[in-house]
Amino acid sequence: MSVALPATVMLRRAVPADFPEVRRITREAYLRAGHFAADHPYMSVLEDVEHRAEHAEVWVAEAAGKVVAAVTVTFAGQPYSEIAQDGELEFRMLAVDPAHQGGGVGRAAVRQIVEHARQLNGIEAISITSATFMERAHKLYRSLGFRRAPERDWYVSGENILLWVFRRQL
Repeated sequence: MSVALPATVMLRRAVPADFPEVRRITREAYLRAGHFAADHPYMSVLEDVEHRAEHAEVWVAEAAGKVVAAVTVTFAGQPYSEIAQDGELEFRMLAVDPAHQGGGVGRAAVRQIVEHARQLNGIEAISITSATFMERAHKLYRSLGFRRAPERDWYVSGENILLWVFRRQL
């Protein structure tokens, strides 16, 4: 399935040929934002695109034939779901190539995830987890109608990282 985005960007399901670029974009986006050090254990989770694609949906945003962003989509009860409840689509690991950040790619991708979710039977909301220090992401989510669900916030096991939950009713 492909979903057209504003201008020349298209959101589509990733294929194995995209995985190296998804890995690179995700790694660079998280490292350049200063979210994690290169040797942090979560980086290996982010970089294992093959595992993600086997147990969730990996999507890419493409512009001019080049992958410029990636995101993982999952649902309640699936291996990559952290917070999705019945009737929710959860997206995770949204990463925009640092060379394309600030141009609306992330915003366009989230908008199209919302549109995709609206077309799915039984999906009534979208949820996302975001670390408290990911302030740019919080601004984006709020601007697109996501609201904090603080009663669902949680800490990463074994770390002092508080994760906020954002939710958007469809």
